[in-house]
Parts: sequence; C-alpha cells; structure tokens
Amino acid sequence: MSDFLARFAPVITAASEAEIREDPTLSGRLVLGTVGDLTVSYAPFEHVVPTARIVIVGITPGAEQARNALLEVRRALVAGASHPDALARAKVFASFSGPMRNALVAMLDHVGVHRGLGVAGAGSLWTTHAHLVHFTSALRFPVFRAGENYRGNPSLLRVPLLRAQLDEGLAEEARILPHAMWVPCGPKAAEAVNEMVRRRHLSAGQVLDGMPHPSGANAERIAYFLGRSLREGLSVKTDPVRIDAAREAMMVKLARFGELAAGATA
Repeated sequence: MSDFLARFAPVITAASEAEIREDPTLSGRLVLGTVGDLTVSYAPFEHVVPTARIVIVGITPGAEQARNALLEVRRALVAGASHPDALARAKVFASFSGPMRNALVAMLDHVGVHRGLGVAGAGSLWTTHAHLVHFTSALRFPVFRAGENYRGNPSLLRVPLLRAQLDEGLAEEARILPHAMWVPCGPKAAEAVNEMVRRRHLSAGQVLDGMPHPSGANAERIAYFLGRSLREGLSVKTDPVRIDAAREAMMVKLARFGELAAGATA
C-alpha cells in the first residue's frame, strides 16, 4: 500500500490541534476519494502488529477515532518520532477510543478473551499487552456518508471505492495474520471478515462472529450479551436467541484457542 503518512504528514503537522478537532478531513485536504455522498478520508490507521494473536475489527474509524489518531500522530511527528513509531502510537491511542472502548473491553472479558491470551484483562491490550492485538476495521480509513459516520449502508462489498479499501487493507492484514483469532464487532464488520474466509485468507474456525458493535446505539444488545438485562425486558430489535448462540460459540472457539496457545508454549 502507498505510504500515505509520507504524503499527508506535512498537512497534518501544519494544522493546529483545533483544526483537527473541528474537522478530521481538514477541510477536504485529507480526502482520498468520493462517490455520491460517500467520502473516504485519511487518518493514520495503517500500522499492523505482526505479533498479534487476536484481531479486533470494526466497520470503519469514526470521526472521533480519526480525530484522536490525527492528534496523536501529529504529537509524535512534532516530537521527532519516525513514521513507523508515530503510526504505532496513533493506532493504539485511537483504536476504539471514546465510550465504546469500555463496552468492548467488557464484552471481550465476558467471553474470556483475556484467558485465551493469558492476560489479566482485555483492557491491557491497549497498554502492557498491545503486542498481542491488532485493531483494525473492514475499511481501514474513515468513511463518511453525507458528513456522518458510515454505518454499513450501502454495502461495502458493492461500492468499488469501499471494496478497494477491503481489497488493499483487510486482505493484506489477513495475509499477515492468518493464524490469529478474528473478532468482528457487529454484522457489517462480520460481513467483511467472512469475505476473507470466502477468499480462503482465513478459516471459519478462527472467526469469533456475533459480538455486538460496542457503540452506544447497541446499548440494549450489549447489556444482554453481558448478562445485565433479562430476556423478558428486551425490545423487538434485540434477538436473544441469536445473541445467546453467538456468545456460546465464541466461548467454545476461545477455549480451543487457549488450548492451542498452551500447547504451542508447552
């Protein structure tokens, strides 16, 4: 993939932090492409962790994550960091940042990801155990629809501008991390990861499908996934049978993953 940071570093470092917070596209100066009401904009999310044993996949970085990544990469570059170091710092700092991180950590711990990885809790994947995780998205760079965060419609598999990101970004990461466990957050991310299975970059057994996306819009599904709400009180938008089945399947796959990891280190 092209060296995007080399291309955009002068633009990012010349911008003020206030400009970045105001508009993560920097008035269009970071835009990579548009089609209809869809816009793809650059943010520094291209770092890949080759030692990762688990890959956590969202749909696309949202505006908040884009701002955080741009602010952190700017700080790193201004302080004299190399491009690879700046990208690594930005990726960990911004990935699933904001309120969704707490929900994501809670769900990962609930199904036992920390036990499969041999760590005390999933929160350490952003700190002391960042070498064990690769955070990514079906679409590596932020996508906006009519100025709002893209939420999966139209399908990323049907729009050439978006599918190109999948082909160049997620497919590359699947080739680099073919033996890790992959956790797509929500059905749209799962659609992309399962496309990697269809292409035989990954196997179905290593995909922990079925976790709700950790956004606030999924609060009810997340609460049920975590056992914090009863089936009787759910609205019609939440399918408890599907969530129960997904949670159980994830736990089974994670137990197997832990056994394989223990065997590899024995």
